[in-house]
Amino acid sequence: MAEPNPTPGIHHVTCIAGDPQENLDFYVGTLGLRLAKRSINQDDPSTYHFFFTDAEGTPGTSMTFFPWEDMRQGKVGSGQVSRTAFRVPEGSLDYWEGRFDTYGVDYDDRVERFGETVLPFRDPDGLPVELVEVEIPDDDPTVPWTEFVPEEHAIRGFHSVTLWLADTQPTEELLGVMGFEEVGEEEAEGDTPGDVRTRFEATGKVGRYVDVLPTIQGGRQGHGTVHHVAFQTPTDDDQDAMRNAVRSRGLNPTPQIDRHWFRSVYFREHGGVLFELATREPGYTADEPLDDLGGRLVLPGKFEAQRDQIEAGLTDITIPEPENVEAEN
Repeated sequence: MAEPNPTPGIHHVTCIAGDPQENLDFYVGTLGLRLAKRSINQDDPSTYHFFFTDAEGTPGTSMTFFPWEDMRQGKVGSGQVSRTAFRVPEGSLDYWEGRFDTYGVDYDDRVERFGETVLPFRDPDGLPVELVEVEIPDDDPTVPWTEFVPEEHAIRGFHSVTLWLADTQPTEELLGVMGFEEVGEEEAEGDTPGDVRTRFEATGKVGRYVDVLPTIQGGRQGHGTVHHVAFQTPTDDDQDAMRNAVRSRGLNPTPQIDRHWFRSVYFREHGGVLFELATREPGYTADEPLDDLGGRLVLPGKFEAQRDQIEAGLTDITIPEPENVEAEN
């Protein structure tokens, strides 16, 4: 069997929230991400699916949420993505600490990790998130969204995810199959002191890192946890080859599923984390012009015929309006 093309990195990360208005207010109004798609969970159309991205919905920038209001509070533990990290330009963290103070965001002291400065914080549901200062190259594929945060401080897509696993070796081998290269180890800080954090690097420029940490700490899915992490398989051929490679490792990937803005394959890796493989096409402009992304509730395919029923069951929300960012410079 031919080796699959290596993944460029993370495509999106999907999480579980509680109150949809709080979720919108935080990721748009506080973090300054673009609401690029306002839709529904295609497996549970009684709840929203929000997509927060850069200005153009570039692969590697989408933090998405299912706000299941009646679900219990979750707990991060083994078999989960324990941390999701965004990139911000070098020199931005003073701005972000000031913004977090203004908006009452719960954040921790900065830490150094693999030579980079990291600012850990939590969203309103307790989801662990991080900002990592990096040098943004001139040819970076992301486009900053500047309605709420100035360009020089704006989030520029994903930096990494951290996986908590009881046994790291099978997952590390799988990451190698997917095209990640081990690039370093260092002692972990924070929740798992004394353990070793191992970093793996993909071939792309955005969402290129996966960190692996051993832990037997128990967890449960709910508010404030990651539902799944998706990796880029840009074309259908790339995805099919990766699906076959994953299956050769004893895993059980699904057939391809049409998710309207990309085509997906899902599987649980050896440690229990739900992985997705997602294509680049057709993208978020398949059903809305770029200038109007997120402007309406999009109901993919068969769901449009159920619009009245679906809208009646969804919580009313208000999309945050842009603020005067000049006052914060």
